[in-house]
Amino acid sequence: MHLDQLPEATTVLIVGGGPIGLLTSVLLSAQGVDNVVVERRDEPQAAPAAHVVNARTFEIMRAAGIDMDRVWAACRPPADGWVRWMTSLTGDELGCVPFEGQHRVDELLDVTPTPLRNLSQHRLEPILRDHVTALFTECERVDGVKDAESVTSTIRSAVDGTTRSIRSEYVIAADGAGSRVRKWLGIEMEGPQRLQAFIAIHVEADLRHLVGDHPATLYWMIDPDIGGTYVAHDIDGTWVYMTDWNPDVEQLADYTDERCLELFRRGIGADPGVTLALRSITPWNMSCQIAASYSSGRVFLVGDAAHRFPPTGGLGLNTGAVDAQNLAWKLAAVHHGWAPASLLDTYGSERRPVAETNASKSLENAMQLFEVVTALGADPDADVSRANYRTAITTPEGRAAVQAATANQSEHFDLLGLQLGFVYTPAGGLVVDDGTPLPEAANPIRDYVPTTHPGARLPHAWIERDGERISTLDLVPLDRFVLLTSSPEWAAAGHAVAEGAVPLDVALVDPGFADLGPDGALLVRPDQHVGWRTAALDDDAVGTLHTALCALTHSTR
Repeated sequence: MHLDQLPEATTVLIVGGGPIGLLTSVLLSAQGVDNVVVERRDEPQAAPAAHVVNARTFEIMRAAGIDMDRVWAACRPPADGWVRWMTSLTGDELGCVPFEGQHRVDELLDVTPTPLRNLSQHRLEPILRDHVTALFTECERVDGVKDAESVTSTIRSAVDGTTRSIRSEYVIAADGAGSRVRKWLGIEMEGPQRLQAFIAIHVEADLRHLVGDHPATLYWMIDPDIGGTYVAHDIDGTWVYMTDWNPDVEQLADYTDERCLELFRRGIGADPGVTLALRSITPWNMSCQIAASYSSGRVFLVGDAAHRFPPTGGLGLNTGAVDAQNLAWKLAAVHHGWAPASLLDTYGSERRPVAETNASKSLENAMQLFEVVTALGADPDADVSRANYRTAITTPEGRAAVQAATANQSEHFDLLGLQLGFVYTPAGGLVVDDGTPLPEAANPIRDYVPTTHPGARLPHAWIERDGERISTLDLVPLDRFVLLTSSPEWAAAGHAVAEGAVPLDVALVDPGFADLGPDGALLVRPDQHVGWRTAALDDDAVGTLHTALCALTHSTR
């Protein structure tokens, strides 16, 4: 759609049509909230950009009704899910770790119906675009006016400069790291803006025959004369080479097509005749920042507009997807009248602490990579670095040190605990504390411990419903709470409470599910997080459930 078709009003204006803005739109539409997305690009993202989509993001997409068959077809094979440290793409390997458990996908199906896969942004965006009802391309939001009831935004055509206004009850800023909406609000970013600067060289090439029996998603070059990292978005066709640069002393114009192709080619190490098709040259800054606030009045930040992490961990896009899920159900609840506007205050109080944790781990991963550099004997003097490198790769002691340093990076690429195990707290506003301690994982970064503790994601388990194998997560629609129980008494109370204002389903499950027991019950929020639980029957089950629902929706009714 183009600017001349823009409506005069909508419930939610979403600024930015990247993956998070598009997913937010799909989630809102699925919950009956009309929305409009404005995006300055005409076509989907051309460069691969983000490439790790984790289990939680896929679970959200699945719940939103995204065509998952099409999604799986766009993913790269799990067999390519490795990380390798190489002298060159065709040289010696000095270290290798699995990439996010893709070597044990079958095991991961015990904890999620949708294990992490390598799915690059340029493959994901077209799928999401096809699920969006009102996407206006080649236009951008340039200004706006807020009042108590709405926001009036000025949208300008990127084609001819014409403008139109649209009035919305809410605005969601999904317009990326340099968010103009965030700047318009005056919300500052906290944290370092530039930790390091890189040039991303996007090339189309089939290098499968070169990497041979060393398939991977990431190849770190340890030769100081090569350096950099190859990201195999698709070994058979799509590659990005990352090399650092210093924008304080270098010019982007210095990175000509010819120079960039030479930089890409020098790390191949063999077969100089391989065909390379240069597609883009993109500078970017690695930063670690979080917005001081996630909202201002009726305007909310999601994704990169709210937080920027180092890519070391692949948590950026995925954290944004859960932002979208958390905000969408709360906006829908307020819009449909079964929750007060104060519910929206819990968006930032729940999501910002998660971003802080993910930012900290991403930064830690980035810093830990220097262990490998240290083991290789990197030195400011290039000649010393070369000599130390030769010693490191040609002596048993040197190789052992490098291999130990690369093995120590394994946690960097194994973050299941962070991806599925984050827990909202009563301090965030929408969790009823049951007084029990949260189960502790041996390593909360890597290890996911399924739990029904209030605030945790509902554990996944395969169950039968109407002759179909589904996940317990499928029992939770986007637009309502669900009472899970095996108790007839709690089920009866749930059906009684379901007559009230807050939409509620009742689902019977086996008492063995998550040790629920014959008298236990769970109230699960529309975002699949447990809000309340009990292990015992209650003489006033209806009143108890009603009170819990009021607490979980900020309602007094």
